Amino acid sequence: MSRFFGTPVGVKVGQFFIDRRELHQAFVHRPTQAGISGTKLEGSDSIVISGGYVDDEDHGDYIIYSGHGGKDPNSPRQIMDQSRESPGNAGLITSHAAALPVRVVRGKHKGSPFAPPVGYIYSGLYLVTQWWMELGRDGFQIIR
Repeated sequence: MSRFFGTPVGVKVGQFFIDRRELHQAFVHRPTQAGISGTKLEGSDSIVISGGYVDDEDHGDYIIYSGHGGKDPNSPRQIMDQSRESPGNAGLITSHAAALPVRVVRGKHKGSPFAPPVGYIYSGLYLVTQWWMELGRDGFQIIR
C-alpha cells in the first residue's frame, strides 16, 4: 500500500496496538522502527511519540515533537545536530506546507500522562501547524 493521509479503514481513535508490527499491519504507522513515516516529496503520514527524544513535549491536544536524527542509539540523548533534509524531518515540513494530516501514535513512556501503560495507542489526526530549529537540551540543533 502506498503512503496515504488519514485514518485507516477500521481503525478508531483510542485503539490499542500491542507492538510496532500490529501498527504496521493496520497501516497506522508503517515503519517498524523509525518514529516518522514520510519523505520530502510526499510528506509525513504518521509519527510515534514514545519517549525516544528528551526534548519531546506531549500536551495531549498538541505535541512539540523533536525531529529525527542526531541521537545516541543507546539513549534518548542528542549527540549531533538534526538536519532538515533527513527524510522524516523533510516530510513533516512538507506536511506543514501542504496541510496534510499526520496520524499520531503514542507509545509507552514515563514522559507523558497521555501515553498508554503498555503498547501503543492511536491518538488520531494532527496537523503540523509550525516548525522551527532550536538548541535542544543536549546542546545540539533540533527540529521542532
